[in-house]
Amino acid sequence: MEPVVEQNPLYPVFFKLDKLKMLVVGAGEVGYEKLFFILKSSPNANITIVAPWAKEEVSQLIFDGKYNIKWIQKEFDNSDIDGHDLIVAATNFEDVNKHVHHAAKQKDKLINVADTPALCDFYLGSIVTRGNLKVAISTNGKSPTFAKRFRQVLEEILPNDSAQLVENLKVFRDRLKGDFEYKVKELNRITSSLVKN
Repeated sequence: MEPVVEQNPLYPVFFKLDKLKMLVVGAGEVGYEKLFFILKSSPNANITIVAPWAKEEVSQLIFDGKYNIKWIQKEFDNSDIDGHDLIVAATNFEDVNKHVHHAAKQKDKLINVADTPALCDFYLGSIVTRGNLKVAISTNGKSPTFAKRFRQVLEEILPNDSAQLVENLKVFRDRLKGDFEYKVKELNRITSSLVKN
């Protein structure tokens, strides 16, 4: 009898982080890791950090002027949740992260708690970007290390000219006349050579 393979029930979405307000609680090693990958994928993200101190690398991200980051230098308080859409609890302290989670859920906010899948409403997956092409990878919180390695594989095999291909397909799509069904059929025909039979 073959083992039952668990299916990943997550539904992937891509947030426009310049239109949402993200709160990151913590600016140490965990906070830096979260910030680094958020900004790598979404350099225009609108982020507020709440932390009494910041690791040097986090301070550089805050003060270099390239990013839209506001730092509130203090301990977390429940009221810090107000006005934010997405919350990331990224401290090294389990009790603080649980406190942030509780406050977020009290106010019906979506939250990611570092290294605690059971308390996450969403995960920050591994991401590969080629221009407008973006591929997100999730292991449903089971193995971030595998997601990282698979991202590296995709970065090696996806050609850099994928970005130009996507741009060309957009131009083609914009020029198509007809209803939705016709456009889908034509785009499927044009892109069929991308998939080997």
